[in-house]
Amino acid sequence: MTTTSDASVSFDQTDTRSDEMNSTIEQWIDDLVAGVDDAQASAEFQEWLDVQSRFHDYSYRNTLLIKQQCPEATRVAGYRTWQEEFDRHVQESESAIWIWAPIITKQCPECENSPSYHKDSDCEYDETPPEEWSEGLVGFKPAPVFDVSQTEGEPLPDLDTEATGDAGDLVSQLTAAADELGVTVRIVSEAEWTHGEAKGICEQLSLIDMQPLVEVRDRENEADLARTLIHEYAHALLHFDVDDDTERSKREVEAEAVAYVVGRYCGLDTSGSAFYLAAWESDDPEIVRERLGRISRTAEELIDVLESESSSQPS
Repeated sequence: MTTTSDASVSFDQTDTRSDEMNSTIEQWIDDLVAGVDDAQASAEFQEWLDVQSRFHDYSYRNTLLIKQQCPEATRVAGYRTWQEEFDRHVQESESAIWIWAPIITKQCPECENSPSYHKDSDCEYDETPPEEWSEGLVGFKPAPVFDVSQTEGEPLPDLDTEATGDAGDLVSQLTAAADELGVTVRIVSEAEWTHGEAKGICEQLSLIDMQPLVEVRDRENEADLARTLIHEYAHALLHFDVDDDTERSKREVEAEAVAYVVGRYCGLDTSGSAFYLAAWESDDPEIVRERLGRISRTAEELIDVLESESSSQPS
């Protein structure tokens, strides 16, 4: 994938500044959409998709159960599935995540019970013997599953979505900008991070204080740390009052597109965003263009704040 660093890009304070920003951001979004197309066609992405397809698609009820027991769960499978499908093993002392598993067995065509329950019921169906009945859903039973974070063994294929480049003072500028953006920000050490594989989160500060809280996991790669901060700031500005799970993938598209644009403006290589978006919205990269207005306005707001922070710092 191509490098998208544009360290020399600047928008002078002129009458045409807004038009310059809009046209440049629109061109960068076109580049991002093309990058998503390239990412989807790559062997790396196809291998990742193949592994993802082997994970079960859980019902809404089971998804809620998983999130209640292990909020940071990302990829969940049964004990034997981890061993046989992925050559990974559940670590000792890990607690299972309990879900409801369907019971599929031969089913009475009339009362829809399994043969054992049918035998003890008042149903008088006897046209065909139980061994000739078709299989169907007769109930549910508790079943244990485990998140990938509870396992060890062969690594799963991953997509390289990290930003790279010289971040300079960008992280400190972004944290300094939090007050102006109306956000509380915390950079949390790896040892104290409690949000699993997530690089960052945006949530309500407390039941009393409605201000968005952005937390990001600290890391050596400051370029990617900055990209994550921008991504979570975009969530705070765009999605903080939105509570609609059906829009989740589209919200991630918007936030990552903002991170791509602002990171690129700051001279970072954010081409890894194409893999990020391919993973979230692999069937339709055009959704990025559809949301260009929201992405552009938020990117411009963050660029303005960063420029203000940069000009206020002593040279």
